[in-house]
Amino acid sequence: MLWTLPTKPSASSAKWSLSDLESEVLENLRRWAADFAIALSADQTAQLKSYVSELWAWQGKINLTGLRSMDRIFRELLLDSLIPLPHLPATGRLLDMGSGAGFPAIPLKICLPRVTFHLLEPIGKKTAFLGQVIRLLGLRDVQVTKARIERSGGRILPGDYDVVTTRAAAPLPQLIEWCAPCLREEGLLVSFQGSSWQAHVERCSEIMARHHLVLSRSLPYRLPGTNRERAILFIKKKEG
Repeated sequence: MLWTLPTKPSASSAKWSLSDLESEVLENLRRWAADFAIALSADQTAQLKSYVSELWAWQGKINLTGLRSMDRIFRELLLDSLIPLPHLPATGRLLDMGSGAGFPAIPLKICLPRVTFHLLEPIGKKTAFLGQVIRLLGLRDVQVTKARIERSGGRILPGDYDVVTTRAAAPLPQLIEWCAPCLREEGLLVSFQGSSWQAHVERCSEIMARHHLVLSRSLPYRLPGTNRERAILFIKKKEG
């Protein structure tokens, strides 16, 4: 099933400012999330608002996302990060590889308070921002490490995570090589992919077999106001 969200064009959609966070932007977010079976509470919505507000403030000083439209930040980053939420465990340990400005890790942590998160990001300015957001939102059980997964120097332990998330960090074969050793048995690698995801999966069959991985679920979807198909892959590590 392909998820396509309804959207109502707005003449000011490309010019939203922080004052709009209380009205059209937040209402759209709740509506869009509901179409993906995600019910955001008032507290979660408030934390997401604070997160984007802080991101918007930092965006004027350093380039965190490359996006200059709040509309696109809400749709292409924040909403996109939340889409795997209904398919993730409510407890356990999650590693986010290449966290950048916190997508998908921070939105997911807001909605999964009982999961312990480990954010891996090699750029110092971005790890500083992540630390500030974690303090601002009062998030607990979140660790930020300034490193690359392939050069983590023992700070990432093999078989230590129930979930590993990664968003556009590298081609799928390389992601599997890096991330599979981090997963526990029955753990999930959650990878955000574009429209060519099926071809990428086919090319990874030997790598997946070597790491005892199977594609347990694929979730094709489109973001509101776009025609481009995306997909989230849930790749499970088998026992043995």
